[in-house]
Amino acid sequence: MDFQFWFTVIVIAGMTVFLLKEVIETELTLIASLFLLIIGKVVTVKEAFSGFSNEGMLTIAFLFIVAAALNNSGVIAQFQGLLFGKKNNSKYAVKLFRILSPVSAISAFMNNTPVVALLIPALKSWTERMNLSPSKFFIPLSYAAMLGGMCTLIGTSTNLIIYGLMEQNGMQGMGMFEISKIGVPVAIGGLLFLILFAGKLLPDRKEAMLELQENTREFVIALKVTPDFKGIGKTIEEAGLRHLTGLFLFQIERNGKVIAPAKPDEVIQLNDRLFFTGLPKTILELQKTPGLKVIEDARFDLKQYDSSRIRPYEAVISNSSPLIGKNVRESNFREKYDAVIVAIHRNGERIQKKIGDIVLRAGDTLLLLAGKEFFKKWYHSRDFLLVSESDLVPSKPLKHRVIAISTLALMVVLFVWHIVPILVAAGIAVMILLLTRTVTLEEARESIDFRVLIIIASAFGIAAGVKNSGVAEFLAHYIIQAGSVFGTIGILTGIFLITSAYSNIITNNATAALVFPVVLAVTTEIQVDPRPFILTLAIAASSSFATPISYQTNIMVYGPGGYRFKDFVRIGIPLHIVVTTIAIFMVYWIYF
Repeated sequence: MDFQFWFTVIVIAGMTVFLLKEVIETELTLIASLFLLIIGKVVTVKEAFSGFSNEGMLTIAFLFIVAAALNNSGVIAQFQGLLFGKKNNSKYAVKLFRILSPVSAISAFMNNTPVVALLIPALKSWTERMNLSPSKFFIPLSYAAMLGGMCTLIGTSTNLIIYGLMEQNGMQGMGMFEISKIGVPVAIGGLLFLILFAGKLLPDRKEAMLELQENTREFVIALKVTPDFKGIGKTIEEAGLRHLTGLFLFQIERNGKVIAPAKPDEVIQLNDRLFFTGLPKTILELQKTPGLKVIEDARFDLKQYDSSRIRPYEAVISNSSPLIGKNVRESNFREKYDAVIVAIHRNGERIQKKIGDIVLRAGDTLLLLAGKEFFKKWYHSRDFLLVSESDLVPSKPLKHRVIAISTLALMVVLFVWHIVPILVAAGIAVMILLLTRTVTLEEARESIDFRVLIIIASAFGIAAGVKNSGVAEFLAHYIIQAGSVFGTIGILTGIFLITSAYSNIITNNATAALVFPVVLAVTTEIQVDPRPFILTLAIAASSSFATPISYQTNIMVYGPGGYRFKDFVRIGIPLHIVVTTIAIFMVYWIYF
């Protein structure tokens, strides 16, 4: 054991402590460790930064853009009703099954991190609307996405990192569905555990519900019921329009007659005008409901507007505005301001008229949809006291949703049928999305999480140091010694436990890169095919269930779910035992 060995051990130990204690940001810790290994001559400059050009890392960058296209086009939003349902009359286990099964399936073909990012606000809104405890649902959401990510090559960045390391070490990269024969049984077992036991192991914590009080800044919107609305012939309660958090149906206008207040057992009929009061974001989401029509407008299709060009604004009418005293229809608002009034707020007063018939007053706040130039053009205008951007609701025309889904399918086909490598398939997908304007360059830039990419690229360099210094061979020798008593199962278990334990302390991506050379050293020493051991590493690195800091999706749900550290330990360790048992059994049964 020479200087480089002990120097690397000290650097890795220090890095682990810094990551565990969160002394500085993760990416800074890894980059600092990488530079120390260069200074100690454990790795060359070329080896240290080879990760920045690695195929797996670049593929992840492209997949961020593909995920953004699916998010911004509203594809995920289309499935919210299917995922969560509109009623609160089923058991907790049934609700979990309904949510977790499709989440896992989606995560198998779309990087699981953006899947969770897309669903957090939707799940939060649903739990509030149904008066459910978010702490019962957010950890299972994260775990389901992690389990789904184990099922295919592109399901998680961890698998892509291992793919890149395999190619880098002269091996054939992992196939699209090569890991599926292990990952799918693991995912099924993990989901069954969550559905059966999560209710008992997770805390029941509810936040104070957001109510529409007199001092809440409500907007009023009137929506017409068209033949496409699925709630026709159903009561307000049955149609899912009752107990909406941040939104309230207060009046129905039918054949010139006003029904107020709108009672829960009132049956919705064709051509009814439904008057809602709500918060800006809930108003914008509501008007996208199929079968509810807000305004006829030649320039804007409010259900299919492009949120990369048209954004929501709030504008307060000034005392000197030429709009005062005119109703919306007479004001020629759309022609003058190139904007559509979606809803109006008036100092807590509930306006009981259609948008077009409302006579505007000084101090009215208008919820608008307009082009990006609206803010710059009208911010200093005397027509408005204040112009500000409102909550953005992702939206794209229907054709872009079709293109986004079709492009994802094309990318999978190109790689699965071995037409092109995964990097090229992802690159072609991104080019199609950009050329069709399904995602703009600005949206593409914003979608890429450069922090994650830096962490991954740095981990490749550190992994080279673990290999060059002899630390990998040292660890491999002790894994073989400890596990050989139980034969191949013992060695597989040793690799799995070391990997998963380390991935619960630091990020799973860094763990995959650091343990990979150890796995190669193990298989070289016992002279066996490394492939099943590498697949074991892939599953183990994604089994980061026991701590919130171990996996990005766990960190993402920590706050919204109102969790404490021990909540992850309580449910994560039993799930880890289930996953470990199934994974090792499947690997041994298939390969040995």
